[in-house]
Amino acid sequence: MSESRVKLVNLCSVFISEDVERTVKYYVEKLGFKYACHYDKDTAFATIYRDSIELVIVQSKYGKVESNIKRYGVGYDAYIDPDTVGGVDLIYEEYLSKNIKIISRPHLTDYGSYEFVIEDIDGRHIGIGRIDNKNKFFKKSNLIE
Repeated sequence: MSESRVKLVNLCSVFISEDVERTVKYYVEKLGFKYACHYDKDTAFATIYRDSIELVIVQSKYGKVESNIKRYGVGYDAYIDPDTVGGVDLIYEEYLSKNIKIISRPHLTDYGSYEFVIEDIDGRHIGIGRIDNKNKFFKKSNLIE
């Protein structure tokens, strides 16, 4: 009997929202996503899509939604990779023209990525970037290229 290995192809993050319809509207109108809404279910939610990105937005039942930065002092709430390093500047210009709240402009990081950060309508910090220097990024890694 041969053993087969499943290839994982996508990660779908789940964002909690205090107002799921408001959050979905923001992602659709401002960030260019499409949606599939399920507001009439026991737990109201929507799945939003842009290219190969998929996010689930779920209606909070209680508690306050806080970003990782606000709650823990570090960490983006999501990180989106454009298909190229040059795509970072293109999406930055798109979001700049739509008056998205920009936390940091595109820049090279000390770990080898070229990225910028936005803040969404719920205060989440979303990094958008791509590895620019693979030698730096993977210097201490068990990945084989």
